Amino acid sequence: MSITHDDDVLGGEPRIAGTRIGVRHIAARVIDSGLSPAHVADQLDVSLAAVYESLSYYYAHIDEMRELERENEAAFERVRDSSLKPKETA
Repeated sequence: MSITHDDDVLGGEPRIAGTRIGVRHIAARVIDSGLSPAHVADQLDVSLAAVYESLSYYYAHIDEMRELERENEAAFERVRDSSLKPKETA
């Protein structure tokens, strides 16, 4: 198992090779949600080694991961701001 980048999958974000599971997705479940790596591996049907490799990549490239998180949040805000909003009642 290895971490790969492909512009056609997940917008080029690092992911587990052969899957659409991003390194940030793994990190969010383990770091942010407090789930065990074994639980995440079971949930996502990947090896425990792939989860640890993803976490290792995340920490080894923390600046890149934080920049991707900022870009993702900014894109979400742009979409939210441009989405249709309900009519305001007078």
